Amino acid sequence: MPSRTVSTSAVAGMTMVTAGSMAANAASYLLHLPASRLLGVTGYGEFASLLAAQLVLAVPALAVQSVVAREVVRGRGSAELRTLGYRSAAVVAVLALLLAPAVAFALDTGVLATASALVVAPVLVLLATEQGLLQGTARFGRLSVVLAAAGVGKVAPAVVVLAFGGGPGIVLAASAVGTALVAIGARLATDATPGHSTTTLSVASVLGASQVQLALIGLSAVDLVLAKALLDAEQAGLYALGAVATKAAFWLPQAVGVVLYPRMANPAQSASAVRSALAVVAGIGAVLVAGCAVAAPLLPVVVGEAYAPVQGYVWIFALQGAALAVVQSGMLWAIAGNRTRLAMIGWIGLAVEVVLLLTVASTVLQFVVVAASVASACAVVMSVVALTRA
Repeated sequence: MPSRTVSTSAVAGMTMVTAGSMAANAASYLLHLPASRLLGVTGYGEFASLLAAQLVLAVPALAVQSVVAREVVRGRGSAELRTLGYRSAAVVAVLALLLAPAVAFALDTGVLATASALVVAPVLVLLATEQGLLQGTARFGRLSVVLAAAGVGKVAPAVVVLAFGGGPGIVLAASAVGTALVAIGARLATDATPGHSTTTLSVASVLGASQVQLALIGLSAVDLVLAKALLDAEQAGLYALGAVATKAAFWLPQAVGVVLYPRMANPAQSASAVRSALAVVAGIGAVLVAGCAVAAPLLPVVVGEAYAPVQGYVWIFALQGAALAVVQSGMLWAIAGNRTRLAMIGWIGLAVEVVLLLTVASTVLQFVVVAASVASACAVVMSVVALTRA
């Protein structure tokens, strides 16, 4: 395939996936706005912490999508890969049930509210299976529709419940129901594909990819979780609002990895794909950090004067997210080529961050400086390793 054709198709795919991702992210931010206003600073802090815990338990969903997409490229059929998705969802459902009391204790949240947050995890695994099938076969138009629908399905029921005065638990339960409906729709809309592999694929392959994704998600969520546990309620709420900028800078460039991932899984295209991913993601991150610095004075206007103290730190939150997006590109390359040992970069960074947050950070600014510094260091190391080994 000529390089010009490859470039054109990649741009087209990124455009479609970006459109779907932006719709999903816009919907997610629309949830944060009414939640921050209607739940109050303390209630919003609990809500954001539960979302972070939800994200950690949903790591297998990210791993399932990556493994499914990789194995589609390698010739496996949709029937076998859906079976893998069902088994993985069952494992995650059991984990969610077992972990709910411990998570509730750690975050000082109600068990019902915590269970409502975690119940969506196995549903996300099922949805990720269908997304992986679409990604691996480069059907990015359909994938963009599923991504957008997932965002709307997650947010719309939750906003309605918020409007009627629901608390964090019932809001998250409504979100889980909406996500389940989208997962069913995606399954019905995704065509079957034949396969020719003669080896058996087990849940162990998902576990290997999960530990890579878990390191990344740990880096993206541990500061928010510890802020809820170590800062007072008002500061934790402020940190939760600032972390929205981290999420934006982290997730907005994800279309790059989604589109280039099938090429990362192809040995003939892997090196050029990871170089392109790292360059584009870093460029997008730089623009987002600068944009947050310029737009920071608008924060109190959008979410209220109660959150004004964090406006000067928004660009640091965005820097953290931008650095994590670079780490994510390297992690995807690692999963695509079964280089799961590279997860050690993330695990070491996570350990360092936890130690620093527990020992030297006691304010919102100190928390975000530590988180952004560790993320940036991991991004540099991951980029060097990927570029030298590709």
